[in-house]
Amino acid sequence: MIENSQSEIHNQKSVVTVVGSFAVGLTLRADRFPVKGETLLGRDFDMGPGGKGSNQAVQAARLGADVEFVARLGNDNFGAIGKKLYAEENVGATFLVESDGRNTGVGFIVLDARGDNFIVLDPGANALFSPDDVERARKRIQSSQVLITQLEIPVETAGYALKLAREANVISILNPAPARRVAPDILKNADIVTPNETELRILLGRAPDAKVNAIDLCDELLQMGVQRIILTRGARGAMIVTREGYLNIPAFPVDVVDTTGAGDAFNGTLATYLASGMPLEPAVRHAAAAGALACTKLGVIPALPHAQDVARLLRGD
Repeated sequence: MIENSQSEIHNQKSVVTVVGSFAVGLTLRADRFPVKGETLLGRDFDMGPGGKGSNQAVQAARLGADVEFVARLGNDNFGAIGKKLYAEENVGATFLVESDGRNTGVGFIVLDARGDNFIVLDPGANALFSPDDVERARKRIQSSQVLITQLEIPVETAGYALKLAREANVISILNPAPARRVAPDILKNADIVTPNETELRILLGRAPDAKVNAIDLCDELLQMGVQRIILTRGARGAMIVTREGYLNIPAFPVDVVDTTGAGDAFNGTLATYLASGMPLEPAVRHAAAAGALACTKLGVIPALPHAQDVARLLRGD
């Protein structure tokens, strides 16, 4: 087992660069998911900014980090929603690129009565996001404490961001969502990978429902050069896996309203507290608390917690 780390919070300013996606989410709630050919009446329509990279950048900013978001948006009304958000949330937008040839990414989200969701995403301008776009942010990445990226952008673009971070000895986090297979030569540059159990299987070329031990799959990632895996397990919490062993981090029980942004809250919080100098175990506990809080409100951006909210849950208030 991994030995417990001290819950020490360092006071250095967290400098985080997020390389990722922006999309506008259109959300509906229904009592259940429709079956093929069925039309259901829904309610609680909401339209707001989303995309894993964007959500994680906002989460980091709400926790007080110095954040720059590197991304592509469409030159349209949906892209304007993103730029307005970053101005309001104090997210740096120096390296945003606008594309005339593709729409801003759009996601369609349906929630059922339990708060579970399914999502269909048109990546739009995110599909044009290239390593050259990341190269323009090289100096910013090199001056960061943590770089985080995801897979709603082309894999080679996420991989290039990881490579730049590795060359500069910057902690890099790969949140492998949405799930897809990633080549070992990209994975080897990720210091930390944060899959859920389905994403872990797909990441390594297994079927989504394959009957395989998660620890064995984590060992494969470690052998590729990944330093640490944070396996997220929903209501069962998270597991830290390293070459020295593993440690379970319990979940925080909350009344679940909407699980849509929980993973982004978790990853944005993890990046922020690691960037502050906090050791891994307490950083993951803070991330688990943020992920739980993100489930308690409808919509992603309204649910992303602030530092005082996370601290309150950790204290048990």
